[in-house]
Amino acid sequence: MHRLRVPLMVLVLLAFALVPVYCWLIDSVYPLTLFGRILVFALAALGLNLALGFGGMVSLGHAMYIGFGAYAVGIGSALGMESGVLQLLLALLVTAIIAAPLGWIALRTQGIAFIMITLAFAQLFYYVFISLRMFGGDDGMTIQKLSAWGPLTGNKVAIYLSLVAALVLAIWGVSRTVQSRFGLVLRATMVSERRVNAVGTPALPYRLVAYVMSAELCAVAGYFLANLTSFVSPAYMAWTLSGELIVMALLGGSATVFGPVVGAAALLLLEEGLKAFTERWALILGPIIVLIVVFLRQGLWGLLSDPSEKPPSGSGSGH
Repeated sequence: MHRLRVPLMVLVLLAFALVPVYCWLIDSVYPLTLFGRILVFALAALGLNLALGFGGMVSLGHAMYIGFGAYAVGIGSALGMESGVLQLLLALLVTAIIAAPLGWIALRTQGIAFIMITLAFAQLFYYVFISLRMFGGDDGMTIQKLSAWGPLTGNKVAIYLSLVAALVLAIWGVSRTVQSRFGLVLRATMVSERRVNAVGTPALPYRLVAYVMSAELCAVAGYFLANLTSFVSPAYMAWTLSGELIVMALLGGSATVFGPVVGAAALLLLEEGLKAFTERWALILGPIIVLIVVFLRQGLWGLLSDPSEKPPSGSGSGH
């Protein structure tokens, strides 16, 4: 069944790309909003999974980087910096400046300490943005002018298709990264950092670069989220959202590149479907997720993996 992975992946991405056509046929923009949200969190989960699934770094702070991307649009627009390129560069720059030292500190620890450091920094910036009353504080802020991209500015279909393109590029980039020498060393550090260091290859730089790359992808997701919703809020930085990203990665298959995309789509579509039937949808969704994670250890997308491919086991900084 692993031979079906590439054709199925292409079909899924094509289905995402055709959502605007479906919206036009039914004369409704709701599917565009729903699937736009799925694509945003698929991109963020894909970014987190570079650190989690291939580096063993369990981070409860990656939602913070989604917030940085979103606030680069909101604050930039409020201060008169409307260029979409400059806002995106600002999001990437701020994320790199924060993620590099944070990762350097956190990656010198192991296990629960790594998780708690990422959580602590995320909570720190969460409360910082709550205190920014001039930018909405706890209530968030409505973005009056979206990122300027010439004649495409504010066009929801253009934003959505750009998001699809960004996701495709991210999948390609993560796939190439994982299959490169860099990815080989990164996966080896998940098994044992000590052994990697023993053969003369310092593990910390590889893990730090992977952590920063994963943070940057989350920032890009936040940038698109702000443009899709025309709104930013400190809630985008809550640690609970980081937990949801972890669930998406595990649900789809953390040992795979495309798994987080499948996990994001499965979780959000299932959530949307259950909400249509009952107000107590969370009581049903929770056990379903637990059953899938427990009995499908490789995730939903992992069902199509090559039987000879086994995810590495070991104890990296995030275990």
